[in-house]
Amino acid sequence: MSKITHVILTGGVGSRLWPLSRKSQPKQYLPLFEGKSLFEMTADRNSAVAEKLIVVGSRDNCHLSRSILENSGVQYLDIVEAVPRNTAAAIAFAAFASEPDDILIITPSDHVIDGESTYAQAISDAVEKARQGFIVTFGVHPTKPETGYGYIEHKGDEVVSFREKPNLVTAQDFIDRGNFLWNSGMFCFKASVLLEELKAYQPEVYEKSLIAWNAAQDGRLDEALSMDIPSISIDYAVMERSKKIKVVPAIFSWSDLGSFDSVYDYLKLKGHSVDDSGNMVIGNDNYTAFLGLENTIFVYTDTANLILHKEHSQEVKNVYNHLEKNKPHLL
Repeated sequence: MSKITHVILTGGVGSRLWPLSRKSQPKQYLPLFEGKSLFEMTADRNSAVAEKLIVVGSRDNCHLSRSILENSGVQYLDIVEAVPRNTAAAIAFAAFASEPDDILIITPSDHVIDGESTYAQAISDAVEKARQGFIVTFGVHPTKPETGYGYIEHKGDEVVSFREKPNLVTAQDFIDRGNFLWNSGMFCFKASVLLEELKAYQPEVYEKSLIAWNAAQDGRLDEALSMDIPSISIDYAVMERSKKIKVVPAIFSWSDLGSFDSVYDYLKLKGHSVDDSGNMVIGNDNYTAFLGLENTIFVYTDTANLILHKEHSQEVKNVYNHLEKNKPHLL
């Protein structure tokens, strides 16, 4: 009997949310969201529909996932990657750990989703399509011309094309045309169908991932064998090539909270303090005055601070990359 399995991918470091997000505690484990972490919210969200939980993470953060799940008493399978090899390999490991007919619901660990009933309906639609042998991606109706997301051009549930993160002019054009969705990075499929497509379109990823999986000890992958696996996303490996792709146009409220402008919007919606000029403090309750500034975010931590204009949120990754080379102790 096939099972519905929720697979949580936890490998991201949240570089665009530095200094809140660090390698030692990535954004998905920060208890900033209504007293819970994004990881905990993700696990709770699918607990009603999924009969099994698989967590695919890195050896640097697996103890954080383990602590949260063991405190809540949740049973799960832990797959620990020795080195990050992107989402194609991570998803392949979860599929290898499953029965061929099991339905896998793949979600990142760091998304915020509001709208319980609409989310449940989207999951139900995706599971039904997966049972029919399709690989399903979830596309979110855009609310603004976002340049930080990829897009899915669609006609009904048919995928016309996948588009890279656009510039602002192109993003606005996508919105105006009305048949583009944000690419959420969430998927649903039978384990066997995904592996068949991966083997057809990226045989080296399939073969090297299988070798690493077969040699794994209690879900812990070998570093040398893992390094042999090409690092490629599931979008490039399968989604943009397979003829079995369907999209579920989801109408639930969604954000990957991948940058401070999206965190700002979410916290403001939840009642976080913002002054009359749109300025916000994150990480500190001390009184802070902003003079001559608008839509500015002040991010406080014990070891580093960040001050940025909301519109420059995507550039935080440049700061992260600079620190990685020059001051890695701050990461």
